[in-house]
Amino acid sequence: MGRVLFWQEEHAVELHKSSMNLEAGPEGAQRAEDPEWSTTWRGRRIVKGGWKTSPFIFGNEATEKLGVIGLQVNLVTYLVQQLHFKPADASNTLTTFSGTAAFTPFVGAIIADAYVGRYWVVLLGSILFTLGSFVLTIQALVPSLRPDQCAAKSSLCERSTVGQLGFLYLSFVLQAAGSGGIRPCVVAFGADQFNEEDPKQRTQILHFFNWYYFTLQLATLITSTVFVWIQDNVGWAVGFGLPAVLMALSVISFVAGTPIYRIARPTGSPITRLFQVMAAAVKKRKLELPNDPMELFGAKDKLHSPTRLLHTDQFRFLDKAAIVTDDDQRRSGSDVNPWKVSSVHSVEELKLLLRLLPVLCTGVLVYTAWAQQGTFWVQQGRTMDRRLVASSSFEIPPGSMTAFTTLALLVLIPVYDKLGIPVLRRITGHPRGLTSLQRIAIGLVVSILVMVAAAATEVKRRSAAAAAGLLDSPDRTIPISIFWLLPQYVLIGVTELFLSIGQIEFFYDQSPESMRSMATAVFWMVIGGGNYCSTAMVSAVHARTNWVPDNINRGRLDLFYWMLAGILTVNLGVYMVVARWYRYKRWNDVPEENGKVLKKVEQV
Repeated sequence: MGRVLFWQEEHAVELHKSSMNLEAGPEGAQRAEDPEWSTTWRGRRIVKGGWKTSPFIFGNEATEKLGVIGLQVNLVTYLVQQLHFKPADASNTLTTFSGTAAFTPFVGAIIADAYVGRYWVVLLGSILFTLGSFVLTIQALVPSLRPDQCAAKSSLCERSTVGQLGFLYLSFVLQAAGSGGIRPCVVAFGADQFNEEDPKQRTQILHFFNWYYFTLQLATLITSTVFVWIQDNVGWAVGFGLPAVLMALSVISFVAGTPIYRIARPTGSPITRLFQVMAAAVKKRKLELPNDPMELFGAKDKLHSPTRLLHTDQFRFLDKAAIVTDDDQRRSGSDVNPWKVSSVHSVEELKLLLRLLPVLCTGVLVYTAWAQQGTFWVQQGRTMDRRLVASSSFEIPPGSMTAFTTLALLVLIPVYDKLGIPVLRRITGHPRGLTSLQRIAIGLVVSILVMVAAAATEVKRRSAAAAAGLLDSPDRTIPISIFWLLPQYVLIGVTELFLSIGQIEFFYDQSPESMRSMATAVFWMVIGGGNYCSTAMVSAVHARTNWVPDNINRGRLDLFYWMLAGILTVNLGVYMVVARWYRYKRWNDVPEENGKVLKKVEQV
């Protein structure tokens, strides 16, 4: 992977912060009186934040995830059965909505960091998503907001009117806007409740993230089983109404904890600083760079600061933003115009983002392939024998097959954490067992196997339909068990273990420190890009081939999956080139509490 720099301790910066802890001194006493960390209740001083806020935040997160996933996991079936969408149109509508909902967190993160703070963005996002949930519930409840049911034994169905579609899209817009407030901020807001300058609370942040992820997976498991069964067997109004009510409860739960939340103040937008670097570099594009990078502006400042980025030799043209001219030398301190000269640290922040972009782009196509599990995989499962056993009358809703992905994750994560990492650590010498880039690479390899398994299963399904004479009967059950889909769902879980968690870890570690709250938004943007690519790809394939017709029994989904496998193989090759070119960010030596310096380790 080239020459890689990494710390032997995962939280080197946090260790340095704790060595500067002044809780016992005058500043510590002042912090105790800071309204951001304490409040007065019944004449007593109450410290804000900590684990006492977790029931409210976890309650909000659990009910929010139950609502979000409960509405979306089986939505493709609702579009086809109730609004009479064609399968390809339903797939494209859902992936476009998911893509939009994945890009809105970037806007929410900017608003939270620069203007109003995370608390208000989470609250507003929760309210908007709740409203969108109730709009969808009303449509499922009121018959006039949906087209009439198809006539018996007729393939001609009344299409949805403009007004009916408008009601659906209003729900989508509200939910996408709500996701923009919830997704990028709720995790960071939970971490805000712990004081990083307190050694005891700093260690609790890791436990918070573990319990947060557990809550997410548990909610996913419940929605992909219980809620999908309700939607398929009880009714869509109840199936959508229950998540909507839970979303309303999540808002109440979140607001109830307001008096004891630690609400961090907005710190200003780091995006402005990036534009300042670009503007200064353009203005000074004709200047010659000094031979010694230490002559650049800010290169000698805070030489022992643990958060100072070291100069790198990639994207040298951006270094011109830090060239100090005669006019710049006549200015100092607050008089320096940041649009004319930028510090080396600011320049390196922009370089970091430019290095992240190619890695980010190679993840988009993976989520393009993953988008099929909520669309075509559900449609395939609906044509198969969904009984648990041949003698059972209970049928598994096809949307519930995602539960096996969640179960695979719930089993694999502790196994990897307790067994895999120690073994890999002995083999590689890396504290985490694998570097983030290596972990992502494994996920990319497994993602190819997902599409290979999907293609093989589709060949088996179509063969069974042909043998039973059901190629022209898409509404009849094909005599083949839905559990033939199980391998691809489990492999999705394996991919997520390495790829998704690896990407979150990578974006958080490698993003500029001032932009770490946007790391989650970047992750969702990758997913959103994948959904948009899926929409474009399905539309192109549908227009030029017969692979994805309305009757999937007569289609060639196997060829579509093989095409995706080929694209992912090329994507893996591109990723390997990008990973070899990538350089991890470099920091100054960071002192531990005992005054020693953490050693940097080089890995080839």
